[in-house]
Amino acid sequence: MPTAGLKTIIALSFVLAIGFLLVILSCALYKVYYPLLVVATYVLAPIPNWIATRCANPEDFVESTGNGVLDLGRFFTGFLVVMGIALPAVLAHSALIGIPAMVMSVIGGLLIYGTIISFGMFFQEEQEF
Repeated sequence: MPTAGLKTIIALSFVLAIGFLLVILSCALYKVYYPLLVVATYVLAPIPNWIATRCANPEDFVESTGNGVLDLGRFFTGFLVVMGIALPAVLAHSALIGIPAMVMSVIGGLLIYGTIISFGMFFQEEQEF
């Protein structure tokens, strides 16, 4: 597993700042603040997966048995990620926001979620067996 150095932290922080900037600009430039809901969905998206991994049995080494808790966490995480993409599309389709605001909001939201996942990967603790 790669270790996170100072350059990695700075690069991920820069990408996160660009993501937030795009979402805020999609709101401020067009004076409609509905795209800020995307930030909430992407910030909340990793939480179900995190809770599910904490609730799963860490002593279960058998992969043949299905683990419903992990599947439920992944389902809710996937739902929130898809909702972060679909919400601006629905808002643009209903003419509450413009198409440029939708594009900026989706790109910014994906940058935010990608940064959150990258931080989680780089700072994941090593598991000893």
